[in-house]
Amino acid sequence: MDIIRHDDGSLTVPVAPVRASDDADSDTDTDTDSPTVPEAATIVLRPGEGGYTEALAEWDLQQDPDRGEVVSTASGRAEAMSVVHAVAEDPEHVAEAVEALADPDAGAEALRHVLIGGTPSVQAFASEVAEAEGGDELPPHTATKIIGEVLAEIDNNPSE
Repeated sequence: MDIIRHDDGSLTVPVAPVRASDDADSDTDTDTDSPTVPEAATIVLRPGEGGYTEALAEWDLQQDPDRGEVVSTASGRAEAMSVVHAVAEDPEHVAEAVEALADPDAGAEALRHVLIGGTPSVQAFASEVAEAEGGDELPPHTATKIIGEVLAEIDNNPSE
């Protein structure tokens, strides 16, 4: 099962089913030749919850599994900081913020690089955005949500 990203930024993530123990009720009449496969369960993770940043990075990878290793460049990092700041200032205009980028692909690569580092990387990036672009530092869960929105927008509207 794939990770599903919802419009509100939450992610539906599959979790490994719990295996039944071998010593469970041996008195029951079961067919031991055909083991039961427990149904896969899911949980919903929201920005700021444990594991969200990692799940968002995994979701991004599943969008294009053939994508090569993520590389962040100085210009891509600047693009990433600019777009995150713009969306933080005006969350209703993600598409316009992405359209304003000179190189959306480089910005996306830099944002993916941030996600791979997990929460500490997102927190450091949020500090860097505040320092470079001005304004208050975003909480990591807010920065992560914005990164997800920007990546979804870039992936839905690839540059020509």
